[in-house]
Parts: sequence; structure tokens; C-alpha cells
Amino acid sequence: MISTNDVKPGMTLDLDDGIFQIVEYQHVKPGKGRAFVKMKLKNIINGVVVERTFRADEKVQQAFVERKVHQYLFNDHLGYHFMDVEEYGQVVLDAGDIGDAASYLKDGDQVHLAFYDGRLVGIDLPTSVELLVVESEPGVKGDRSSAGTKPAKVETGRIVQVPLFVNEGDRIKVDTRTGAYMTRVT
Repeated sequence: MISTNDVKPGMTLDLDDGIFQIVEYQHVKPGKGRAFVKMKLKNIINGVVVERTFRADEKVQQAFVERKVHQYLFNDHLGYHFMDVEEYGQVVLDAGDIGDAASYLKDGDQVHLAFYDGRLVGIDLPTSVELLVVESEPGVKGDRSSAGTKPAKVETGRIVQVPLFVNEGDRIKVDTRTGAYMTRVT
């Protein structure tokens, strides 16, 4: 147990309705009444963000989430295969566990898998990834109906809106949080 006065953003709490990571924390001391703590919490299993208010010095259960670096190997009919880079053990996750992250994974990429009590609770991708454009129509110079962007298919199968100057065979950097094009890589 830990006091709400001692928590910090980034810590993980085991509350009655799930496991939450603290996104924001604010200790409030009003002129009248008792002090309280406002927190913005993100459920690490489903990603839902909620706001909670606790009494100052209220005890909450701290959750110890273990994050380990894993290398993505391949996927097949069994699921997505990852290898622990320190112990060389393999983990197989199904598409439901991976979610949208599958459209950013390439063979050999390293990700952080988060475990709580031996079960997977999350996958942390790098902020951006480099992907190869495998299919893209040539951009027409006068075409501005789509604000100067066009759809491009990358090596993982994801469709990304890119500027007109991006062609097949180019490498681009994509933001994994939003799925947006960032820059062309030379």
C-alpha cells in the first residue's frame, strides 16, 4: 500500500476496477476542508482514461508492472511470436492482444511488453517506425482536392496518407500513436 501523497505520474495502481497508470497528478489544498488528490488515470488493459479524486493520505495498492524488451520474430496461424532479448524465451500473442500495433510490426523490431502477475497487460511500441512504401499512385502536380496527400500502402499492409512527392520504394517515418506520416527517410 502507498499513500496518495507519495504517488507520481507513471506509477501504476491496482484499484477495484482495474490496473491504472497515473497520467497526471494534482494535490489540492482548499481554503476550507480537507486536502484531496486529483488524478488522471489510464487503464493499462483497455486504454480508457478516467479522472479520480482521492482523500489526501488515502492508501492505495501499488501495482508492479514488469516491462521487458522483446523482439518481434514473425506471425503465423498460432499468433504473433516475440522473443525476450535477455532470457531468449518466446511468447506467442494472438491478434486481440496485439490490436492496432500489428500494423507497425516488422521482423526484428523491438517492443516493450508489460506483464502484471504473469499476464500480458500491454505492448509499448516506439514513438515512430520506419516503413517501406510498397504501393502508391503517382502524385499529380495539379491535384489539390485531397490537400496534397494520397494513400500509400506500407510493407505491413497499413494505409498511410502521405504527401504527393512520396513514391513506391521510399522509406517513411510513421507516428505509432496517431498513424500519421512524419517524414521521408533517406
